Amino acid sequence: MASADYVLEMNDISKQFPGVKALDAVSLRVRPGTVHALMGENGAGKSTLMKCLFGMYAPDAGSITLSGKAVSFSSSRDALDHGIAMIHQELQPIPYRSVMENVWLGRYPVRGFGPFKLVDHKKMLEDTRALFKELRMDIDPTTWVVNLSVSKIQSMEIAKAVSQRAKIIIMDEPTSSLTEHEVEHLFEIIGNLRREGVAIIYISHKMEEILRISDEVTIMRDGRGVGTYPSSELTTDLIIQRMVGRDMTQRFPPRENEPGEVVLRVEGLSSTEPRSFRDVSFDLRKGEILGVSGLVGAQRTELMEALFGLRGIAKGRIVIGQEEVRIRDPIKAIDRGMALLTEERRSTGIFPMLDVADNTLSASWKKYKRKTGLLDRGRAEKDVRRLVEALRVKTPSTRAFIQNLSGGNQQKVIVARWLLTSPDILILDEPTRGVDVGAKYEIYSIIADLAKRGKSIIMISSELPEVLGMSDRIMVMCEGRITGVLPGKRATQEEIMALSTQFM
Repeated sequence: MASADYVLEMNDISKQFPGVKALDAVSLRVRPGTVHALMGENGAGKSTLMKCLFGMYAPDAGSITLSGKAVSFSSSRDALDHGIAMIHQELQPIPYRSVMENVWLGRYPVRGFGPFKLVDHKKMLEDTRALFKELRMDIDPTTWVVNLSVSKIQSMEIAKAVSQRAKIIIMDEPTSSLTEHEVEHLFEIIGNLRREGVAIIYISHKMEEILRISDEVTIMRDGRGVGTYPSSELTTDLIIQRMVGRDMTQRFPPRENEPGEVVLRVEGLSSTEPRSFRDVSFDLRKGEILGVSGLVGAQRTELMEALFGLRGIAKGRIVIGQEEVRIRDPIKAIDRGMALLTEERRSTGIFPMLDVADNTLSASWKKYKRKTGLLDRGRAEKDVRRLVEALRVKTPSTRAFIQNLSGGNQQKVIVARWLLTSPDILILDEPTRGVDVGAKYEIYSIIADLAKRGKSIIMISSELPEVLGMSDRIMVMCEGRITGVLPGKRATQEEIMALSTQFM
């Protein structure tokens, strides 16, 4: 029997995909006007449970009750019509349409009558401006989404969910691409929604966020519910223990690397783009982890993409070893022993319609070519299985489509792809974004082990504890320039933030 205390009750939800039981009798109860956090390792079933709620998947068993009435959604449109909105972890806007068209997609205001109805662009613009004014968001409604930063797209998706005036809003990793200021703004919006009686289901791997804004926390593990707890009774250590089923006494692995001679030297590098990086100089040593920190807009990603041949260089020198090199495309970079794990996993990382094996092998096919010109698939598959096991990728098989894996397991596959190229210089752009605490530790361990074996790592991260915990040195950028380089062991968050805002 449904309880009047809950706006949502999901009872004994089960869902199975070929080779894997994603959900096994999971229950979730959410009160109106509260923030209910949903936590668990990657692959625990959080996103699958929410997709069952949002009409994207049909549960194999179980029931859903909304405001005391049993419901069954056949589509996301059906869920929206019943007052449920969702901000997805993997942003999927329509890039070559305007912001306002993305916000009101499927709900365009119209004018006229009968067969003569047309989209009312004037009203859509007015409504979007009014929405952004209400939410205090500084985004031009007429600009094309392709021209927005990732953080602005994330903000646009938040505005879109709020515009639907839903009674339940699912937020799946909503702060993964936001600046610190934008996170605070989101929390203000959540506070207003809570006061209006809206229920928020909040999925995040960031413990501090969860403990700060949530009222209750439901923890999942391996497709099952572990329990629901008042946030006031939880600590970071308790959450981790219940998520992973074991104590994690160390957040970062022990480090045994010893940086050696300089393997990469960058001198006076400037972009061909007018508002990007300029006059950048730094070096990277063998066996070193060089952390790169800075706020959104610091041009960290743009600099690393230029090193990898993805962006134009107007002037400056790149020296690998003792040789000055010109890297005009990624193939040249790979040939020079470089690898780049990109910031945006879905748009520039995975090939969603390919399986785990082909995603892993996509940068290494040449090494499996026989003298006859044919591929040695047996040797390739053996190497893929070895890496999948070593990185503990949760997948029913190497032939499973990568798009069916959780975000964290997709990230591990991309790491495996670049490890297979045996790089000497590995550039990691936000390597643990959207990854749970257990998988983070595994990725940290891989990075530490690579450095110990003499590989050189450049790691961009927006998480200051991660930069401080993993870096031998920390290079800080602000508006396209390097504002300082700090020793990793003695640096503080305050020093990094001061350099991150040191405009030149």
